[in-house]
Amino acid sequence: MTYTPPLWPVSVKGIALDAHQRVLLLKNEREEWELPGGRLEIGAGTTSQPPDTSPEAAVERELQEESGWEVKCGPLIENGVWIYEPIPGRRVLIVTYGCTVLTPDRTPVISQEHKHIGVFTESEIAHLPMPDGYKLSIYAWYRTLRAAADLDDYERM
Repeated sequence: MTYTPPLWPVSVKGIALDAHQRVLLLKNEREEWELPGGRLEIGAGTTSQPPDTSPEAAVERELQEESGWEVKCGPLIENGVWIYEPIPGRRVLIVTYGCTVLTPDRTPVISQEHKHIGVFTESEIAHLPMPDGYKLSIYAWYRTLRAAADLDDYERM
């Protein structure tokens, strides 16, 4: 008998904020809000569909495909790697990155992959139907950005 190890799907996600510091979210078929992102593409071996060269490149590609926003993928989010079970018996490893939006004034455009698209303030996140792992990641990214802003203020003194 040949041993076949169990495989876990991996989904890379990006936290992206618009010019008003609102986080971009997409509503899926389960009526949950989620971060934009998806699986790594292995490509078709052609120039029209090349493979992703890294998880960060996949986040950048997915955000552009799902919202029209161009981003630069940044660091892994503290506590942003977690296991999600969207349906019983189906587990997915979620890997979450913070992103810098290169087009923050552009209105996001929904793709065919989701039901709705929206931008939400930090205070609105708690009340949204969304897995706790996403909420914790979003809050961690806001904390990271505030800490960086505080450091910048200190350095200017």
